[in-house]
Amino acid sequence: MESNKYTDALKKHRFKLTEQEVSKELENIVAEIFDANNNKETYKKIYNCIDLTSLNSTDSKESIWNFTQKVNDLEGLDPELENVAAICVFPNLVHTVKEALTADVKIAAVSAGFPSSQTFIEIKIAETSLAIADGADEIDIVINLGQFLDKEYQEMCEEIMEIKEVCRDKSLKVILETGALLNSENIHKASVLSMYSGADFIKTSTGKGYPGATPEAFFVMCMAIKSYYKATNKKIGIKVSGGVSTIKDSVIYYSILKHVLGDEWCNNKLFRIGTSRLANTLMDEIRKI
Repeated sequence: MESNKYTDALKKHRFKLTEQEVSKELENIVAEIFDANNNKETYKKIYNCIDLTSLNSTDSKESIWNFTQKVNDLEGLDPELENVAAICVFPNLVHTVKEALTADVKIAAVSAGFPSSQTFIEIKIAETSLAIADGADEIDIVINLGQFLDKEYQEMCEEIMEIKEVCRDKSLKVILETGALLNSENIHKASVLSMYSGADFIKTSTGKGYPGATPEAFFVMCMAIKSYYKATNKKIGIKVSGGVSTIKDSVIYYSILKHVLGDEWCNNKLFRIGTSRLANTLMDEIRKI
């Protein structure tokens, strides 16, 4: 059966830790390496991994133009500080960012029925195509949670594959919506299936309607990436989003990333933080030190 390849993938990457063991691992990571990473150099690295995000119902061409201009103004302002990684907006506002942007950062668009993913595949394909045509370098989509929870893995994965085919050489970030997945085993399974379906990044959350990112979910996703890398030698990126607004939070996620996946993942080619608030906080702290 065609669907066996998905169940085979899950068998190859089983998650063997209990929820209690995940919590204990996190306690150990924070206790052992948080202090070593809580410094100016790490703050600068994290800043360069930010997807500066505006996903509000009140967004307009004018507000997004001004939002983009702030990023332009930061370009080259501090020779020791590289700019944010990307600007992330709704697909209909990609063209505005493209027109306004002069800084050397990527343009990311949420797409394919974001944030619920509950629409026709034809619309998901069309929306993704239009965003890319308008200038998007990266596309963020959400898995079909209903299909995943009903174990309709083939349908879910084929949808991701179709969208990835449209993206071609553009980066595809697949959002798991970890707050809706209920447990670590589901988060691990969704991570594995997304990677096997063509995700260039796996991402925690939309920040809309469900609990956002947690260190526990992020740790489980890192473990899935590690397992997938060992099996395929492919490096998949990871993005944390949904409620990441403090420097302490960002350093915790960075510490988990570094501990599980190593220094090779500690750059904006393989690590992103989606946020609208953290950039200013980090900038202020970096300038104070």
